[in-house]
Amino acid sequence: MTFDDLGLSDAVRGAVKQAGYSTPTPIQAQAIPHILERRDVLGIAQTGTGKTAAFTLPMLTMLETGRARARMPRTLIVEPTRELAAQVQEAFEKYGVNHKLSVALLIGGVSFGDQDLKISRGADVLIATPGRLLDHVERGKLLLSGVELLVIDEADRMLDMGFIPDIERICKLVPFTRQTLFFTATMPPEIQRLTGQFLHNPVQVEVARPATTASTITQTLVATSDRDYEKRETLRQLLGAPELKNAIIFCNRKRSVVELHRSLMRHNFSVAALHGDMDQPSRMRALDSFRQGSTKFLVASDVAARGLDIPAVSHIFNFDVPHHSEDYVHRIGRTGRAGLEGTAITLVAPSDAKSLDAIEKLIGQPIPWSTQPVKPAEAMAEGGPSTPRKTNGERSRSRTGSGRRASPAASSPNAKKHAVRPVPEREPAVRQEVRREASPHTKPAPARRSHEAEAAVVGLGDHVPSFLLRPVRTGA
Repeated sequence: MTFDDLGLSDAVRGAVKQAGYSTPTPIQAQAIPHILERRDVLGIAQTGTGKTAAFTLPMLTMLETGRARARMPRTLIVEPTRELAAQVQEAFEKYGVNHKLSVALLIGGVSFGDQDLKISRGADVLIATPGRLLDHVERGKLLLSGVELLVIDEADRMLDMGFIPDIERICKLVPFTRQTLFFTATMPPEIQRLTGQFLHNPVQVEVARPATTASTITQTLVATSDRDYEKRETLRQLLGAPELKNAIIFCNRKRSVVELHRSLMRHNFSVAALHGDMDQPSRMRALDSFRQGSTKFLVASDVAARGLDIPAVSHIFNFDVPHHSEDYVHRIGRTGRAGLEGTAITLVAPSDAKSLDAIEKLIGQPIPWSTQPVKPAEAMAEGGPSTPRKTNGERSRSRTGSGRRASPAASSPNAKKHAVRPVPEREPAVRQEVRREASPHTKPAPARRSHEAEAAVVGLGDHVPSFLLRPVRTGA
């Protein structure tokens, strides 16, 4: 099958050929004919399968007739993040070279005035994030009563980010007779409820089992320690692999992104950072530098895990095992795209066993452990090889005692006898494979001291305090 068989207009087919594509992907081949028939479509496909073009191309064909009116867009595309919204705009510019359509982008971090100007001139296509879209509606600058086609993209990501109430509100603002396209990679119960409420007799297009990973991705687990400085040392050794061209490194928290980015910069890696607290120009600069190859590594939070089309990413590293198993599918989906081979490596600490089990249960297959030995970072801190960096608990304990002089009792020979013995931390409940792989990086538990070797402590001995010798007065 080719794009000539899908019913697209001559102008769209010409733009597709000019872009260098001849054969549609499965999601495109199945969804485009139904969209052109004005049917509601529920598209389920793993990331990297061409979902953006699956709704962009038929929209361009349908928008060739009609005209936009001021403040009343003809079509609306809702995206969960700014990067995804900007990427959809680029797709319209790429495939709409033979059309004279106006495209407006409503995202945060950009002036309201510039966006109002584009809306007031009339927009054939409006691409927006939920928050900024509702801001314009509440200001009275935007009317959604003229929307003919509504696209909800990356719906499961909308659920994770807490946008479902906003999506319900947006669906009630657009006309009841509109056509709705709903695209998602997974189908949790909340998304199923939403599709049943706002889609009318939809055609379900499912080209892959929900939450499956692409066969072009080689997945590997690498055992490491729970200590951050040891995890960073393990990652640095993995980043030196000769077959590695570029890589995205995912962390669970924005703070971890900042710390890891700082660490890799100190070790002279070509790296950029991307997380939700950055302003929009900084985020776009980081993405552009990575896309163009001027930056080799991108340390990112899950803001970069969904839908971003970054071509030819050779490796994905999960510095932190994701708390939500669905995020693992989207993270590693940044590699192995468009038929290319990719590698996904996950650093697994003993405390990650529960999250790892959930991931393997979701994808329906065990992930193999790496057989290549990785040198453990034994007591190696970021600043030098002499002393390890203290954890938060150690720093707090050192601060509480640093300003006090040691008491004479603490320095006496008998102080050790009466001191409270520290209780060694118990190993977290992990599965056998994680303990076996992580054993080279964990120190053996200290041996317990025998109670029989210690002298028994006698409470007060022969001494009786004077207050106990006072006569007791009775009420008689």
